[in-house]
Amino acid sequence: MIGLKLLKRYAFLLVMLIAGVAVWIAAPAVGEKAALATGDNALQLLSVVPPIFVLLGLLDVWVERATMVRFMGEGSGIKGVLIAFFLGSAAAGPLYISFPVAAMLLKKGARLFNVFVFIGAWSTTKLPLLLFEASALGWEFMLTRLAVNIGGIICIAAVTDRLMNKKDAAEIYERAEQLDN
Repeated sequence: MIGLKLLKRYAFLLVMLIAGVAVWIAAPAVGEKAALATGDNALQLLSVVPPIFVLLGLLDVWVERATMVRFMGEGSGIKGVLIAFFLGSAAAGPLYISFPVAAMLLKKGARLFNVFVFIGAWSTTKLPLLLFEASALGWEFMLTRLAVNIGGIICIAAVTDRLMNKKDAAEIYERAEQLDN
């Protein structure tokens, strides 16, 4: 039973591994290049993921659910949006790291709209990127892009939140709860 569950969970990885070996056999130069790229990506992933998961563990232990609900939950209003935006903008790492963080926010009771804002901010408004942009392209460009991005993030989060039915939202919260099981 456990073996089948594990096989099902890692089926995609197994298929990709078999495909990689097949490519290596059919075209060794391409297979070697793909293996080197995969190794580089794995090293990058391993350099980013462990610190994020340590922070997630600390968030899970240190931040009470009631606190998260008060600051980012249903009744948090603009305060929750600003916190979500700040957390996303101050974050470090590639976008795929934002999803476990978003799941933890959901698990702790954050409003779905605020989590959408968090992911949007993580993807487009990182502080180091803004500073680089200001120095390379000028403050006017950076501030214009930031304003457009903020408006876009809020609009996309609002539309997504409104279009999502209660069943889908409940499933997202349920999946976030199940992540550490």
